[in-house]
Amino acid sequence: MSTPDTRTTTPTTIDQVDVRGPRFAAWITTAVLVVVLLLTTFSVPAAAILLGLQAIVFGIGAVRGPKHSPYGTIFATFVAPRLSPTSEREPVAPLKFAQLVGFVFAAVGVLGFALGAPVVGTVAAGFALFAAFLNAAFAVCLGCMIYPLAARLRTTA
Repeated sequence: MSTPDTRTTTPTTIDQVDVRGPRFAAWITTAVLVVVLLLTTFSVPAAAILLGLQAIVFGIGAVRGPKHSPYGTIFATFVAPRLSPTSEREPVAPLKFAQLVGFVFAAVGVLGFALGAPVVGTVAAGFALFAAFLNAAFAVCLGCMIYPLAARLRTTA
Protein backbone atom coordinates (compact mmCIF):
# COMPACT_ATOMS: atom_id res chain seq x y z
CA MET A 1 0.00 0.00 0.00
CA SER A 2 1.45 3.37 -0.93
CA THR A 3 1.03 6.57 0.99
CA PRO A 4 -0.45 9.56 -0.78
CA ASP A 5 1.99 12.23 -1.89
CA THR A 6 1.16 15.33 0.12
CA ARG A 7 3.81 17.51 -1.50
CA THR A 8 2.59 20.24 -3.75
CA THR A 9 4.58 21.76 -6.51
CA THR A 10 4.43 25.47 -6.94
CA PRO A 11 6.16 27.40 -9.65
CA THR A 12 9.29 29.19 -8.55
CA THR A 13 8.73 32.90 -8.34
CA ILE A 14 11.55 35.32 -8.87
CA ASP A 15 11.58 38.30 -6.53
CA GLN A 16 11.20 41.43 -8.64
CA VAL A 17 11.04 45.17 -8.07
CA ASP A 18 9.75 48.23 -9.87
CA VAL A 19 12.58 49.36 -12.18
CA ARG A 20 12.08 52.96 -11.09
CA GLY A 21 13.26 52.18 -7.55
CA PRO A 22 16.83 51.15 -8.44
CA ARG A 23 17.12 54.09 -10.85
CA PHE A 24 15.98 56.45 -8.08
CA ALA A 25 18.61 54.91 -5.80
CA ALA A 26 21.21 55.32 -8.55
CA TRP A 27 20.42 59.05 -8.76
CA ILE A 28 20.92 59.46 -5.01
CA THR A 29 24.11 57.40 -5.19
CA THR A 30 25.34 59.55 -8.07
CA ALA A 31 24.77 62.71 -6.02
CA VAL A 32 26.50 61.25 -2.96
CA LEU A 33 29.52 60.15 -4.99
CA VAL A 34 29.79 63.54 -6.70
CA VAL A 35 29.92 65.11 -3.23
CA VAL A 36 32.57 62.55 -2.20
CA LEU A 37 34.74 63.54 -5.15
CA LEU A 38 34.25 67.25 -4.46
CA LEU A 39 35.14 66.72 -0.80
CA THR A 40 38.45 65.12 -1.74
CA THR A 41 39.68 68.56 -2.80
CA PHE A 42 38.86 70.06 0.62
CA SER A 43 38.85 67.28 3.21
CA VAL A 44 39.89 63.70 2.55
CA PRO A 45 38.62 62.57 5.99
CA ALA A 46 35.16 63.99 5.22
CA ALA A 47 35.21 62.27 1.82
CA ALA A 48 36.20 59.00 3.53
CA ILE A 49 33.34 59.30 6.03
CA LEU A 50 30.74 60.03 3.35
CA LEU A 51 32.07 57.21 1.16
CA GLY A 52 31.96 54.94 4.21
CA LEU A 53 28.29 55.79 4.70
CA GLN A 54 27.64 55.03 1.03
CA ALA A 55 29.47 51.71 1.48
CA ILE A 56 27.05 50.89 4.30
CA VAL A 57 24.12 51.69 2.00
CA PHE A 58 25.64 49.43 -0.68
CA GLY A 59 26.18 46.68 1.89
CA ILE A 60 22.58 46.81 3.09
CA GLY A 61 21.37 46.68 -0.51
CA ALA A 62 23.62 43.71 -1.25
CA VAL A 63 22.37 41.75 1.76
CA ARG A 64 18.73 42.78 2.05
CA GLY A 65 17.92 43.74 -1.54
CA PRO A 66 16.78 46.96 -3.17
CA LYS A 67 13.37 47.09 -1.45
CA HIS A 68 14.96 47.08 1.99
CA SER A 69 17.94 49.34 1.35
CA PRO A 70 17.85 52.89 2.72
CA TYR A 71 17.27 54.44 -0.71
CA GLY A 72 14.72 51.75 -1.58
CA THR A 73 12.82 52.56 1.59
CA ILE A 74 12.79 56.26 0.67
CA PHE A 75 11.50 55.36 -2.80
CA ALA A 76 8.78 53.06 -1.45
CA THR A 77 7.65 55.52 1.22
CA PHE A 78 7.78 58.89 -0.51
CA VAL A 79 8.11 58.43 -4.27
CA ALA A 80 6.29 55.25 -5.36
CA PRO A 81 2.91 56.24 -3.86
CA ARG A 82 2.93 59.32 -6.10
CA LEU A 83 3.65 57.35 -9.29
CA SER A 84 1.36 55.37 -11.53
CA PRO A 85 1.50 51.59 -11.14
CA THR A 86 4.63 50.07 -12.57
CA SER A 87 4.59 48.50 -15.99
CA GLU A 88 8.13 47.16 -15.77
CA ARG A 89 9.85 45.03 -13.14
CA GLU A 90 13.31 43.54 -12.84
CA PRO A 91 14.73 40.64 -10.84
CA VAL A 92 16.34 41.35 -7.46
CA ALA A 93 19.36 39.01 -7.66
CA PRO A 94 21.31 41.04 -10.27
CA LEU A 95 20.54 44.23 -8.34
CA LYS A 96 21.89 42.72 -5.13
CA PHE A 97 25.04 41.71 -7.01
CA ALA A 98 25.39 45.25 -8.39
CA GLN A 99 25.14 46.58 -4.83
CA LEU A 100 27.87 44.16 -3.81
CA VAL A 101 30.10 45.47 -6.59
CA GLY A 102 29.36 49.03 -5.44
CA PHE A 103 30.22 48.01 -1.89
CA VAL A 104 33.59 46.64 -3.02
CA PHE A 105 34.47 49.86 -4.86
CA ALA A 106 33.33 52.00 -1.93
CA ALA A 107 35.26 49.86 0.56
CA VAL A 108 38.42 50.09 -1.56
CA GLY A 109 37.90 53.85 -1.71
CA VAL A 110 37.48 54.16 2.05
CA LEU A 111 40.59 52.04 2.62
CA GLY A 112 42.52 54.16 0.14
CA PHE A 113 41.53 57.36 1.93
CA ALA A 114 42.16 55.86 5.37
CA LEU A 115 45.58 54.46 4.47
CA GLY A 116 46.88 57.70 3.00
CA ALA A 117 46.36 56.80 -0.65
CA PRO A 118 43.80 59.40 -1.71
CA VAL A 119 44.35 58.64 -5.40
CA VAL A 120 43.14 55.06 -4.81
CA GLY A 121 40.13 56.39 -2.90
CA THR A 122 39.32 58.91 -5.59
CA VAL A 123 39.65 56.41 -8.45
CA ALA A 124 37.50 53.83 -6.65
CA ALA A 125 34.83 56.45 -5.91
CA GLY A 126 35.06 57.58 -9.55
CA PHE A 127 34.43 54.06 -10.83
CA ALA A 128 31.42 53.73 -8.50
CA LEU A 129 30.17 57.12 -9.70
CA PHE A 130 30.52 56.08 -13.34
CA ALA A 131 28.47 52.92 -12.74
CA ALA A 132 25.81 54.73 -10.71
CA PHE A 133 25.44 57.47 -13.31
CA LEU A 134 25.11 54.96 -16.16
CA ASN A 135 22.29 53.27 -14.28
CA ALA A 136 20.58 56.51 -13.30
CA ALA A 137 20.78 58.32 -16.62
CA PHE A 138 20.71 55.50 -19.16
CA ALA A 139 19.26 52.47 -17.29
CA VAL A 140 22.53 50.59 -17.85
CA CYS A 141 23.35 48.55 -14.76
CA LEU A 142 26.94 47.35 -15.12
CA GLY A 143 26.71 45.05 -12.11
CA CYS A 144 23.52 43.54 -13.53
CA MET A 145 25.31 42.93 -16.83
CA ILE A 146 28.16 41.13 -15.06
CA TYR A 147 25.79 39.12 -12.85
CA PRO A 148 25.09 36.27 -15.32
CA LEU A 149 28.82 35.62 -15.68
CA ALA A 150 29.32 35.67 -11.91
CA ALA A 151 26.31 33.38 -11.40
CA ARG A 152 27.67 30.95 -14.01
CA LEU A 153 31.11 30.93 -12.37
CA ARG A 154 29.54 30.36 -8.96
CA THR A 155 27.56 27.31 -10.16
CA THR A 156 30.58 25.72 -11.84
CA ALA A 157 32.83 26.15 -8.80
